[in-house]
Amino acid sequence: MIAVRFWESLTDSAWFSSAGWHNCGVDLPLLADQRRAVIREEVSRTGAARVADLVALLGVSEMTVRRDITILADQGLLARVHGGALSREGSAAEPAFTEKVSRASAQKAAIATAVASLVGPGTSLGLTAGTTTAAVAVALTRLPHLSSLSVLTNSPPAAETLFAHPQRPTVVVTGGEPTPSAALVGPVAAAVCATFHLDVLVLGVSGMSWEAGLTSPTLAEADTLTAFVRAARRVVVAADSSKWDTAALRTIVGWDQVDTLVTDDALPPEALELLRDVVDVHLAPTPEGPR
Repeated sequence: MIAVRFWESLTDSAWFSSAGWHNCGVDLPLLADQRRAVIREEVSRTGAARVADLVALLGVSEMTVRRDITILADQGLLARVHGGALSREGSAAEPAFTEKVSRASAQKAAIATAVASLVGPGTSLGLTAGTTTAAVAVALTRLPHLSSLSVLTNSPPAAETLFAHPQRPTVVVTGGEPTPSAALVGPVAAAVCATFHLDVLVLGVSGMSWEAGLTSPTLAEADTLTAFVRAARRVVVAADSSKWDTAALRTIVGWDQVDTLVTDDALPPEALELLRDVVDVHLAPTPEGPR
């Protein structure tokens, strides 16, 4: 009886975990419920998870991961998509900026660098709100011609980044109603956009699909982003590949109004095939490879 209780205490302890055994040089496979908990946590943390990444993370077969994703999707705990899983947020859900900023951070940094390389001296630039476009603001500060730019933005984080640089550009913030995702939206923001003439717009989006185009989770934000698009001669969408085949509440614009898509190198081949005849697609490689 003492031996049984000792064994039970071990199995209930933090030491007797996959991490604990791993530290002792023993690779203990996770049980099915443990694997699925890890998958849910990864999807919640990043917003999306690819089968290949989960295979590497869990040390199990692709078939096992796909089966786990199917079970979780059937339980309504995530959304199953080609090649992985997405967080099951409603189309009108708008996660906080601080919640989204850690999602696909390496991909966003690579996308931001690629976008900044498209911005020449003296450009009048629109920069919409979002975590990817906030990363673009950081990348812009590395341009030698930063001070020659004029930037219209509805993103307080992006404005703060640009204002803080010694060679700051001319920055105009639209004003408007703040959202959980750190955007300024509504009639005031849209009216300000209508008075500008922008060379390039860097557009951040919540979702993108072939059928729905570029989408936003709220009506006010969609209206504001549409106003940005109308003010620009060229539209560059900056969005990581996890947003492909997802649709938020309302369409901002269709692909026919987009000139360039800058995304990461994990964009599904079938998406690339659909888009390449409509828009100029730039695939930004990430240091650790596709995710």
